[in-house]
Amino acid sequence: PRTFVYRIHEEPNLDKIEVFRSFIAHLGYTMRQTKNARELSGEINNLLSSAKGKPEEGAIEIMALRSMARARYSTDNMGHYGLAFDYYTHFTSPIRRYPDMMVHRMLAHYLDKGKSLDKKSYEEKCVHSSEREQLATEAERSSIKYKMVEFMQDKVGMEFNGNVSGVTEWGIFVELEGTKVEGLVALRDIKDDYFVYDQDTMSLKGRETGRVFVLGTPVKVKVVKANLEQKQLDYALVQEEGVDQETSGNKGKGKSRGRTNPNNRSKGKTSSRSPKKARNKK
Repeated sequence: PRTFVYRIHEEPNLDKIEVFRSFIAHLGYTMRQTKNARELSGEINNLLSSAKGKPEEGAIEIMALRSMARARYSTDNMGHYGLAFDYYTHFTSPIRRYPDMMVHRMLAHYLDKGKSLDKKSYEEKCVHSSEREQLATEAERSSIKYKMVEFMQDKVGMEFNGNVSGVTEWGIFVELEGTKVEGLVALRDIKDDYFVYDQDTMSLKGRETGRVFVLGTPVKVKVVKANLEQKQLDYALVQEEGVDQETSGNKGKGKSRGRTNPNNRSKGKTSSRSPKKARNKK
């Protein structure tokens, strides 16, 4: 076969699918065991349809994407799982990628009855293009984050409704409704409770209050800080009636930052305490 540049998307890793299956089980959903990747695709589509319009829809979509492989360029055709194509390439687009140019030149070469091109050389170009694509994605995310923080600078002290978009052992990320601006609520700023991080369900549960934070959990937050230089937004949970979730602001000197030793994650659960006393200013 002649050397060619493909846009490939490999089948999902089974271990990641099992993590995803465990995650949705805690939300009350199931996916039946499948015989092949094509059947799995159908199950995921059915799942997404079942969750459409429900509070957990966003969380399930995020986790479904995370369970998938990352598309890349290669001279070895492996098909495109996400599009269900046996053969796929990038021929042209409004942004005019370098792989588009490679494909144009290769087609012109072969239409002119040229011999197969050097595979090793083109594979190196594919690897380089995939790497640059990731760098471009990171730059795009960084610029978006910068503009988000810039947008929120005059909104410090204001309150907004949002949903949990990420959960870690040191805090929760919250995405505001409407604007989709994301910021962090640090566990050290949630007073009077111990939180247990469950890696399997990607959730935090308060030992004393029983409050659970998981992807998609609706919350109300106040903008505490907008650091443009570091491109960071700090939020604080707003106290709800009957639920003591008010943050400690700049108080406290609790040593815990809600972070845990990665070596202690083997059991899937770690404890993170939010200080009851004031925190030191550094």
